[in-house]
Amino acid sequence: MPGYGFAYRRDRRLSERELVNQQVQFGLGTFGDVTVDEDGAPLSQAQVIRNVVAEGVLADKLGIDYFGVGEHHRDDFAITAPETVLGALAAATTNIQLGSAVTVLSSDDPVRVYERFATVDALSNGRAEIILGRGSFTESFPLFGYNLADYETLFSEKLDLFSELIKEEPVTWSGTLRAGLKNQEVFPRTESGSLKTWIGVGGSPESVVRAARYGMPMVLAIIGGQPERFAPYAQLFHNALAELGQPDLPIAVHSPGYITDSDDKVVEEMWPHYKTMRDRIGRDRGWPESSVDEFIGEVKHGSMYAGSPETVAQKIANTISALGIQRFDMKYSAGTLPHERMMRSIELYATEVIPRVRELLAEKA
Repeated sequence: MPGYGFAYRRDRRLSERELVNQQVQFGLGTFGDVTVDEDGAPLSQAQVIRNVVAEGVLADKLGIDYFGVGEHHRDDFAITAPETVLGALAAATTNIQLGSAVTVLSSDDPVRVYERFATVDALSNGRAEIILGRGSFTESFPLFGYNLADYETLFSEKLDLFSELIKEEPVTWSGTLRAGLKNQEVFPRTESGSLKTWIGVGGSPESVVRAARYGMPMVLAIIGGQPERFAPYAQLFHNALAELGQPDLPIAVHSPGYITDSDDKVVEEMWPHYKTMRDRIGRDRGWPESSVDEFIGEVKHGSMYAGSPETVAQKIANTISALGIQRFDMKYSAGTLPHERMMRSIELYATEVIPRVRELLAEKA
């Protein structure tokens, strides 16, 4: 990709055989969407949070690799304090990696973010991860007293500070929007010596290069359109790491999905709940109302991984191959979609989709 100072090199994406040998990881993510019960009655935000914990416990029991919870500050999403939810999950699970999806670093304090996630790491015996991002919603900025005019500077400076904090050494740092630190130590320290930190990227080359500069793995949030269009960003990341003398690092993809018994059930079971969420956000942003044809188009040709286990597995395998990624995270919540349907989707993801994806990758190797 021209214009970013990184010469084109050989394709550093992993081969299919390397992908199989590395055992690509599979995760789940949720924003704690406020849901309805099977009769259509809305649930309280408190009940939604308890349901998210139950969903994470099921994911751990079924052997899924990662469980991430998002952060929002609006009434259609229940999770405003992801670290607290992750702390509950740390005590209730054994093996699954636990993290954010994403942490809105721009409107938080990097020191407190580090402290809270290091605490989750302790509670989970080293299973905590964090995905840092700017977020696609802005409600947290006025809520916590930040000026949206400082949007870019806030993330840039706070990411710079956070990159120093995860070294777990005394920090000396200065910026323009936060008080500086001088030889300051921050606790608790992790037992491994480092808190695994990813950078979430929505599709700008600048964000891709920034992740490479800080030597952090990258999560591509692909929520619409064909996943293959993100291949240049994956290649840019690898090329930038090489030019900067950094070791090659993993790439993950985060995309929405829903698994049901057959493709015919997707519109009936998912569409009304997805539409509720999509149109609510659309009204805030001036988008036209969504249509079922648009939804079906995204399911068939875009980044919506919805349908039968075979259909979803084929689509995930194609994305892994096209982008050379090391982890696929499916956002399994979809607006008001009931908890019971999400639990069934999680079960199918673990027991049928993931094994089938591994088979498909092995066949291509």
